[in-house]
Order: sequence, then C-alpha cells, then structure tokens
Amino acid sequence: MTGLALGSADGTKLDYLALVRRRQAYSGLIVVLFVAILAAGFGLADSRNAGGFWSGLSNLFDFPSELVREAIEKTAALPGHLWRFLPAMIETINIAAVSTLIGAMLAIVLSLLSTRGMARWPRLIPFFRRAMDGMRAIPEIVIALVLIFVLGGGPVPAMIAIAFHTAGALGKLFSEVNENADLKPLEGLSSVGASWIQRMWLGAIPQVLPNYLSYALLRFEINVRASAILGFVGAGGIGSELRVAISWGLGRYDAAAAIFLLLFLTIVAIDQLSSHFRNHLVRTR
Repeated sequence: MTGLALGSADGTKLDYLALVRRRQAYSGLIVVLFVAILAAGFGLADSRNAGGFWSGLSNLFDFPSELVREAIEKTAALPGHLWRFLPAMIETINIAAVSTLIGAMLAIVLSLLSTRGMARWPRLIPFFRRAMDGMRAIPEIVIALVLIFVLGGGPVPAMIAIAFHTAGALGKLFSEVNENADLKPLEGLSSVGASWIQRMWLGAIPQVLPNYLSYALLRFEINVRASAILGFVGAGGIGSELRVAISWGLGRYDAAAAIFLLLFLTIVAIDQLSSHFRNHLVRTR
C-alpha cells in the first residue's frame, strides 16, 4: 500500500511539473509573438511616418529646450501669465468637477443595476454591464469632437464627454465594490417590505460609500488632465489657451511655459488634497 501511495504521489508530481513546463512554453511563445507583432507594427508605423522616427529622434528635445530657454529669458513675465491664465485653469477644474459628479451619480445607478443580489432587474445585468463597457471603450476626445461639431466649441461638450466616460469607468469600479458588500441588510429590509430604492439607500450605500468617494476623488484627478486635453481641441479651458500659445511659436513660449507650470501646480495640489481625503476615508472606515 505504501509503495502504491508513493508511486501515485510521484506520478502526480511529474504530471504537475509537466503542466508547469507546458504553461511556461505557452507563455514564452505568447511573449515571442507579442514582440514580433510589436516590431512589425513599429516598422510599419515608421515607414508611413512623414519624417521617420529614427531620423527625427535627434530633434526630440528641441521644443522643450526652446520653451525652457525662452521662459528663463522672460522670467519676470511668468507671474503675470499665471494670473492671466488662472480663470481658464478654474474653468478646467470646474469642467472636471461637474463631469465627475454627474458621471459618479450615473455610475452608482449603473453599478447597482449590474450587481448580482442588488440589481432591480437581474435579467438585464448583462445589458448594463455591456453599456458600461461601451462607455469606457469610446475615448473622451472622440465624443468631444462629435459634440463640438454638433454643439460648437466650449466647456459643455467637454463636460458631457468626460461625464460619459467617467460613468463607464466608475461604474465598473463601483460594481466590483458592490460585489463585496454584505447582502444581509438588504434581505432584512426586503423582508419588511422596503422598495428597491430604500434597500439600496439604507442597506447598500452606507457600506460602499467610503470606497465610492475614494474612487471618485481619484477619477477627479484624471478628469482634470482629460479636460485640459479636450480644451486643446476646442472644448474650452486651459487647453484652448495652451493651443493658442503654442501655435504662435517662438516669442510666445513663455506663455506656454506658464500654462505648463500652472497645470503642474494645480494637478499636484489636487493630488495632495485627494490623497489626504482618501487616507482619511480609509482610516475612518
């Protein structure tokens, strides 16, 4: 009996080692294929590029060096530029804040409707999940360009585009948080005749709200950057001012440097405040 047990254990070990080697071989093959596809794609992109990647690589730092040099030469004008572009920066922050708020509210509804044990219509869970996938799949800049064509330039297209994408991204994160919530309070509320909204508001939201706020604050940081990028294509805010400053070229790089500095300081400040609030939420849970 002992010999049979040892033989069985050795056979199991050999089968396991063979399985591990087979998985490693498959992983290595996938890596080789990925590198080959990446190299082929890079070669194709470089051949179709107007200037060529390698030939233009030496000019990579020309623009940053000219911008820094001109900013140093006109250091005395930087405070005035910072004050001049501050309203546009505030507009960018407002776009990010409003879009984050609207997107988070929509994400809460979508996440509750797509979570097993919480969904109002369980059969429609796949539909709501695919809807969030679609929201995440479409880049903000594509939505903004379409809305700019329809509505014209300004902050409204940027706000709608960022809110749409935020709803899909936060909806996915919120639904994962919901999966870890305790369903017993919901069952207790259901037993006394509470409606679906009452069950969610009194049984689910209090459990997941700290994580909701933490993710929403993180998304707000991302949306500040996104709103600045969308402004570059005509959606208002600091991005529009940056596009104008860069388009003028030499002689206006000091204004572009001031905008970059203002963006950097704003994002650092928002990051520090968001980190503080997130840490506070984690400690008080």
